[in-house]
Amino acid sequence: MKWFSSAAASAAVLLSVTTAQAQQIDAVRWPVPMAFGSNLVALGDAMPWVAQQLDKMSSGRIKLQIFEPGKLVPALAVFDAVSEGKAEAGYTWMGYEVGKVPAAALFGAVPFGMESPEFMAWMYFGGGNELLREVFKPHNVYPIFCGTIGPEGAGWFRKEINSAEDIKGLKFRAAGYGGDIYKEVGASVTLLPGGELFQALEKGVLDGTEFSLPTVDEQLGFYKVAKYYYMPGWHQPSTNQYLYVNLAAWNKISPSTQAIIETTCTAAVTIALAKSEALQGKTLAKFEKEGVQVKQVNAQLLKVFQTATKKVMAEKSAANPLFKRVYDSQLAFMEQNQKWKEFGYLPRDFK
Repeated sequence: MKWFSSAAASAAVLLSVTTAQAQQIDAVRWPVPMAFGSNLVALGDAMPWVAQQLDKMSSGRIKLQIFEPGKLVPALAVFDAVSEGKAEAGYTWMGYEVGKVPAAALFGAVPFGMESPEFMAWMYFGGGNELLREVFKPHNVYPIFCGTIGPEGAGWFRKEINSAEDIKGLKFRAAGYGGDIYKEVGASVTLLPGGELFQALEKGVLDGTEFSLPTVDEQLGFYKVAKYYYMPGWHQPSTNQYLYVNLAAWNKISPSTQAIIETTCTAAVTIALAKSEALQGKTLAKFEKEGVQVKQVNAQLLKVFQTATKKVMAEKSAANPLFKRVYDSQLAFMEQNQKWKEFGYLPRDFK
């Protein structure tokens, strides 16, 4: 009886604590417009996974309603909607707002920059998160790192690309600073959302496009209308997604609710990267069966892109002190870890 009474008392205390903890979780009802479809593997399905996990962990108190691109706001207007308070939250690749926030695309993807594991290290332990908050605070946005995928393809082309001459005059879709570098090399660059790219390629409005991972590009059907696929994605060694939260909405919720959301996004970074790494080999094999020529960008052309990258990034750094601080932080972190990368891992060409 003593044991039973003790157990009952312990259970009552545990129930009381659990109830108190549940009461500390705010009732959150946020719409979350997406910049890309939730069907897109690793790129778009991480945010629905986050919403499902938050619903389960909070016993239904945190509900994020996912809206497909264009259903609530245009695909490329997620930042504006959150910044202006038209939506409490949104999910996007960081960089579409580069005209208003020059340093933003440095957190989305950096040409010849860090791959996903190293970028994660910089974000969590190299000062990246602190810089991220500083960059977006003036725009009333609290950004949360909430997904990453491995290198994109360098692009889909309707003809072979072997030299800088082949780039000149090319009608090409690109985003972020990769687009600026293609312009520097001589391409005519435009920015279109993913849902419009297949038709633009098919009709010849574009000669080529980059968008995402092989699996995502497969879902969008590029291999049906462009038969030359080049890798690696020098312009986006990692592609990073974020949950944008309106700063006023974020400040209204309790620290415990904030922690649940941020921790779930941290888990989504791992899930998205693992999924992206698991599926690409099979997809590349399918491309080859479909008659696609999967090629590597040759070393000479990579050097051309690298030279253009140094020029473009130097110009951006000179024009914007905050951009320079973020970019310098990334370069310093890469330099600090260079020997580890060279000596700590097997060479990629070792067999």
